Amino acid sequence: MEPLTEQELLAGARSFDLAILGLIYDQFSPGLYRYAMRLLGDENLAEDCVAETFSRFLKALKAGQGPQEHLQAYLYRIAHNWITDSYRRQPPPMMELDEDLPDRENNHLERQTAAAMEQQQVRLALRSLTAEQRQVVTLRFVEGWENEAVAQALAKPVGAIRALQHRALNTLRRLLLREEKEGIYESES
Repeated sequence: MEPLTEQELLAGARSFDLAILGLIYDQFSPGLYRYAMRLLGDENLAEDCVAETFSRFLKALKAGQGPQEHLQAYLYRIAHNWITDSYRRQPPPMMELDEDLPDRENNHLERQTAAAMEQQQVRLALRSLTAEQRQVVTLRFVEGWENEAVAQALAKPVGAIRALQHRALNTLRRLLLREEKEGIYESES
């Protein structure tokens, strides 16, 4: 069986064809989960984001609204809005430290801890970006989307996406280098 076009998926969704709605969920939920997980860093929140994304999508369809085209962009926009709201509702997550770690596992645990701290630093730096910059960076570099697809998702010209990306990367570079520099000075004192 040939894969359905986006227009066929949208037509089936508007008529509440359960098989089509299932296909849409199966096709887009893994990417939405990865997107939410990378930005939120919490499995439960990422799952909540995916569930709420599809709930809002179905509510929009029921109200006779929703996307006329660009289904993927529409779903990611819903997820992005939910994530942005989540940032407003709660402070950044704190890392838990266990002081009773066995010495034989220290080297492995040190690498894991360093990687987790790096991920946390990047996540916090991403939170410092504007919502649009954060979405551009995540869709471009984490999800691997082309500028044209990101432009569709944000309903902006490609030139605006390039400008957002440029400003976002400069801001991230500045924040992460400052964090690294401050970390170096802290370890020298």
